Amino acid sequence: MFTPAKHVAGAAPMERYLGAFEPTPGHLDFARFGPPSRGVCEAASEVWSAAATGDVDEAAEDLAAREQVARLLAMPAADVALVSSTSLGLFHVAFALGGAEVLVSRGEFPANLYPWWRAEEVGILRVRDLPGDSLTSPVTPERVAAALAHSTTAVAVSAVDFRTGWRADLAGIREAIGDRLLIVDAIQAAGAVDLPLACADIVIAGGQKWLRAGWGTGFVAASPRALAAMVPRLSGWTGVERPAGYDGVRHPVLPGAKHLGLTNGSPASARMLAQALELVGTVGVAAVERRISERVETLISELDAVGVDVVSPPRAADRAGVGVAGGGGGSGPPRQ
Repeated sequence: MFTPAKHVAGAAPMERYLGAFEPTPGHLDFARFGPPSRGVCEAASEVWSAAATGDVDEAAEDLAAREQVARLLAMPAADVALVSSTSLGLFHVAFALGGAEVLVSRGEFPANLYPWWRAEEVGILRVRDLPGDSLTSPVTPERVAAALAHSTTAVAVSAVDFRTGWRADLAGIREAIGDRLLIVDAIQAAGAVDLPLACADIVIAGGQKWLRAGWGTGFVAASPRALAAMVPRLSGWTGVERPAGYDGVRHPVLPGAKHLGLTNGSPASARMLAQALELVGTVGVAAVERRISERVETLISELDAVGVDVVSPPRAADRAGVGVAGGGGGSGPPRQ
């Protein structure tokens, strides 16, 4: 499990951080897409310009990005693998946990449901539904504890609920599940919510939302305990030893999270993720969270003042950056 680094930032670093982005007046949909910084856009352009002359070191870009993720989570870079999306990372994990029984709420975003369902369909693992779901019911330690069975080996949960902005009590869930694996979909939290990710065995996040790294970026971080429980069924030729040894035989998988490699990733995406994480590191996640929390509090107050129903938890300590207003009776989730 991990011990995320803490940072404290003053006004001047935050001003420089904010100055790295183009103004986005009226853009409130960071739960879907966070516009990347100028530096991220320039990083992608630099890699593609170098690619035009064939001068790109893919391995170096991959390592630089994994080192930035490792710095965010205070863990070894060897326990980090890059992926192009949260969904791909979750599929890697789901298909690697042979024989597991995974407890998950049906109120999760579909990206945290289909990997488990698909793995169950081919007989790799079993899915245990969290009872009492009303889709908007928060996943609490009490509900998790009551749903556990002796056969349950893992619990999958979002760090921040996409429907309401509810921030999961990861420490409480960790205590409730004991030595079972805790798998956290952190896409609505990474880089923007100072949650105790040290409680998790596996953290997965795409970078296009709060990390503001752009599409096609993301990571899987797994503790040694989690890696020991995984068999890389979706591992490809880049996830094995001597990948360039084209000898027609099966090679042993690589140690650490690198065994999740499927094929070569985009060096541009790796550079974009590294740049975004480096920028977050200049102020720290806690400072970014404070800034977002102030904005969400103002938004909710203004919505309350004009009589708009707010779905997000009323207490600031229970919510993250996703402020949700009533959806007007539609069939989909509330507006974000």
